[in-house]
Order: sequence, then C-alpha cells, then structure tokens
Amino acid sequence: MTSLFYQGNRLKGQFKTPSRPNCGLGSNRLWQKTQMLFFLLLAAATTTVYGQAPQITGELKKWHKVTLTFEGPESSEDAEYNPFMNYRLNILFVHPESGKEYLVPGYFAADGNAAETSAIGGNKWRAHFAPDEVGRWEFKVDFRKGSYCAVSSKPDTGVSGGFMDAYQGEFTIAPTDKTGRDFRAKGRLQYVGERYLKFAETGEYFLKQGADAPENFLAYADFDGTFHNDGHKDDLVKTWESHLQDWKNGDPTWKNGKGKAMIGALNYLAGKGLNAFSFLTNNIEGDDQNVFPYVDYDTWDRIDVSKMDQWEIVFGHAQKMGLFLHFKTLEVENQGLLDNGGVGANSKLYYRELIARFGHHLALNWNLCEENGEWVKNPKTPPQDTPERLAMAHYFKQNDPYHHHLVIHNGKKFDDLLGPESGITGPSVQTHRKDFASIHKEVLHWLEASENAGYPWAVAVDEPGDAQHSLLPDAEDPDHDLARRNGLWGTLMAGGWGNEWYFGYAHEHSDLTCEDYRSRDLFWDQANNALTFFKDNRIPFYEMENRNELVGNPENENTVYCLAKEGEVYVIYINDADKVELDLTHTSNSFEVQWYNPKKGGKLIQGKTKKVDGGQNVDLGKTPSKKQKDWVILLTKI
Repeated sequence: MTSLFYQGNRLKGQFKTPSRPNCGLGSNRLWQKTQMLFFLLLAAATTTVYGQAPQITGELKKWHKVTLTFEGPESSEDAEYNPFMNYRLNILFVHPESGKEYLVPGYFAADGNAAETSAIGGNKWRAHFAPDEVGRWEFKVDFRKGSYCAVSSKPDTGVSGGFMDAYQGEFTIAPTDKTGRDFRAKGRLQYVGERYLKFAETGEYFLKQGADAPENFLAYADFDGTFHNDGHKDDLVKTWESHLQDWKNGDPTWKNGKGKAMIGALNYLAGKGLNAFSFLTNNIEGDDQNVFPYVDYDTWDRIDVSKMDQWEIVFGHAQKMGLFLHFKTLEVENQGLLDNGGVGANSKLYYRELIARFGHHLALNWNLCEENGEWVKNPKTPPQDTPERLAMAHYFKQNDPYHHHLVIHNGKKFDDLLGPESGITGPSVQTHRKDFASIHKEVLHWLEASENAGYPWAVAVDEPGDAQHSLLPDAEDPDHDLARRNGLWGTLMAGGWGNEWYFGYAHEHSDLTCEDYRSRDLFWDQANNALTFFKDNRIPFYEMENRNELVGNPENENTVYCLAKEGEVYVIYINDADKVELDLTHTSNSFEVQWYNPKKGGKLIQGKTKKVDGGQNVDLGKTPSKKQKDWVILLTKI
C-alpha cells in the first residue's frame, strides 16, 4: 500500500510509506514493527477522518438516478436509538467545471433491498442524486449522530457518526441516452420565473393533463405496511385489478410479481397521452386513512423502509413513462396532525424523508397541503394560517436541493403567499362549481396577482369543478362538454399550465373508490387533444398571453377566449358565441386561418375564410359544423 486510495478518493497520493532503510536483521524487525504501526495509524485515520467508501450504482449518466449506498451503523425501524431521528446523512455533490453544488439528504435503508425482503433492519444507508452536468462530480459525506440530529439545521449538530463520515469521492457522468416520453431525455422540470415550467435539458415548456383522483392512489394492497388491517377504513385499500391487463413484460414488480396492477394503471394513463397524476403521501385523519410513510398509524418518527422502497419503484416507472408526480403531502383533515400545524420535529422529519427518498425525480411538485386553511367545519386537527403556511414553504425552499415547483391548495386563498419571499412558485387551484364556469377567471386572477407582486406564478387547476360531481364517469357523461369547454380550455386559454382532474364523491369511481382510470376514458382523449394541438402545431404558448379583449370579451366571460403573440400567432377558442371578430389593427401582417375540433381532435381544417389581413377588425367566418359548439381557430403569420 503506497497511497491512501479508495474508490474515487481525491486524496490519492497524499500519503506515502517511508523508504525502507538498508539495515541488518535486527533493524529489519524494527522496521517491520514501525511499518505495521504506520499502517495501523493510517487505517485508523482512513476510517475516522476520511470515512468508508460507498457502493455507487445506477447508470452514470446525466439526469439518471445515481445511488450511493454505505455500510453504516446497524439499526432497525424499531431500534431504541431511532435511526430516522438521531442520525443525519448529508452528501455534498460538487461539479467543479460548472461550480454547481447540491446538498442532498440521505436515509436509513435497512438491508439495502427492503422492497424485496421487507427487512426492517440492517446497516445500509443511502442517498440518491440526479446529476445535471456531464463530466466529473466530487462528493463529500457528512454523517452525524445525536438526539434529533436529523431535523437540525446546525452544520456540526451532535457528533460524528463515524463509518462513512468525511469520506470524499468522485464519479464521472456521461450524456443521457434516453428519448421520447422518459423525463431523463428532457431533464429536470423547473420553475424559471415564468408562467410555465421548463425542462432543463431540452428547453421545452410543459403543459399538463392528468388525474387528480383517486387521492388515495397509494392505498394499495401490494405495498408493505400495517394499513391493510389497522382498523382505519381498510375497505378502501385498492387492488387496481382492472389495470392488470396494462402491465407489460419487462415492467417492474417487487416480491415475486407484486405491483403489476398499479404499474399497469400508470401505463394506461401514459398510453392515453396524459402526463401527470397526483397522490397523497399522508392521509392519517383524512378521508381514507391508509396512506402514510410510517411503520404504523400512530408512530410518526419511524419510517416503513420497505414500503418507501416500493413507492420508489412506482415513482421511477412513472417518470420513465413521462408522468409528472404531484406529491400532496397533507390534506385539510390532518394539516395540524404532526406538530399542531407548525413545522416541528415530526414535520421536518416527514419532509426530509420525502426529499431524501424521492426528490431526485425530475418532474414533480411538492404540494404543502390540499384544501389548506380554516375553511371547513369542525376540522379534525388544528387549522393552519399564514405563519404555518410560510413555515412549510420555507422548509422546502431551504432544504430541497433541486428547488422543485412548490405549490399549495386552497382552502384559504393565496394572497398571503404572493411574492418571492414565501417560496411558493404557484397555486394548486380548486374550484367549486359543477359547470366549471369559474375556472377561466380564477386562473387570470392569480396570474395577474402574482405578476403584480413581482413574482409570476405557474398556475394549475388541479381540482376543477365541485366536490360532489366534477369529472363524471363516461357512463354518466360521455360528452364531457362542460369539463372540456369551461375547465380544460378555460385553463389553457387563460395562461394556466394545465389540469389534474378530480372525481366527485357522489358518483361511482370516486376520489376515494376509483380503481379504474378507464371510467373516464372518453375524456382522456379530449385532454390529449388539447396537448396534441399545442405540440403538433408548435404553438409558442410560453410566449403568448391572454388577450380576450381582442375578440370582444373584455369581461373575460366564458364566451370566446384569445391567446396571442401579437402580430405572430393567435389561438382563439369559441366556447359559446355565434361569430368571432378579431382585432388586428395593431399589425399589418397577413395570417392563415385554420380550425381545430377540440372534442374529436385530428388535423387542422380549412374554413371558408382561409386568409385575413392585419390593420383592421376581421371576421373569422362560421364554424365548420353547427353540431360541434366549441372550436379552436389558429391564425399563423404568413
């Protein structure tokens, strides 16, 4: 041994053995003892100062998950010395060429294979990282132990945890080889101070359409955990059996074939052209009460490691299939559960574990609470107000290394969170009308309010409609006209970045009982039509703004909407109007006029008016068919 060298250790060559003297036999024995003592001291220094090397797994490619697994202290979910609360594993990743740094939290991983073994104990400690640059990345490990160490922000909290503490290493990242829907081909989806989120690799802006229900998506029989038979609404635990047909050979499973039906459900959503879904990660005291990361219903500082590993399998497949992850961390019934509404030790641990285990995923948002605030009668836990809302936001703002999109749901309106200081980068809007008629104005309001506050939000409507009905099953409403016209297109034409669709509790396949996404199959086609229109026609929606006044709708009623990049391109949506005139007095350009059927989709079609000239108010002609009430008109500069 002539150098201090572990996998990737930056200290290679700093220590060398002293030259052996030319001496007799007695001196030789003395030299051997001296040499042995030197190596013992060196080994001790290596362990206590420079730590133990991790196993590095995963494809070492840009945007791919890189996992570092360490052999650390032996522990278990039920150990007297709590491994979740009393150890803190942080890893600083540095890209020297760009200067980028990410401080990534790690976690206790039991035997390192808990998704398959259901192990509750072991000596494996783990961190995930999604590198955003090619080339050499360096990392340094900080492993501390002490009471409540995991939830401390003090850099030198407690004492060194030994083992891997202070280890320094490196690895090299190659370009990604992914294409298509897989988010690893697009890069991390980021809030960039605009109305739309943007992929870091491709520069592509994101419009979403997906499922907001069932909120208890993760209440799944194939996951490990005590929720199956803990006496809390066990009848709502799902099998997702109807989607077993959608699982494909080569898709992931766990424990000899478990998980196929849930993986199939995600395949179905992606196959319909959707790109988002949402789920609660803690609904203790909520409507379902079967989803939580803990070992049981009442222990909030002990994490079920194998269940979390199984969640990770599902989330990883979703990202591969191009499905945005909407993490809803709390709901109104349990917003005050963990720390009476504040952000104390239990809340910090909960957030830290979510970030550590799932924050590496590329396309997601953290929703601080569904239906947040004091707005329901007889809340089950203390309600949250502005200080508590800000405290939650600040934790993620300060501790999520990737700064994912951060939202909160109403309940309480969002005025107290406007501006850059809160950390909130957009609202997750819920509305309350069966006919979806308030959505267009609601999106316009929050876009304008956030702009006026100096921090433009990305606004999504993630629970359109009302609680009883919202998006009805195809069996009851095969046309879905109001959802399409007032909800879907009302959002997009205001400048919102998309929708997730709630299933009303008064109908079959509801927000709690749905186990079959095919119950809304006909509507998913209409949602995909909207995404296809903007994508296939290369509409620069991210450069366009709502200009309803150009089509004679200054009051922003649900009649006709206009999204415009003035002088270049106009998208006009006829919702409820006999004819449309467009004010082109601000430009001298000429425009091609084409029509699109938002219900049936398909290619653009020509109407009687094929071309219009600027400098005047122009009549865009009659709709191609009177049977279809709503139409989209696309004007592109010639």
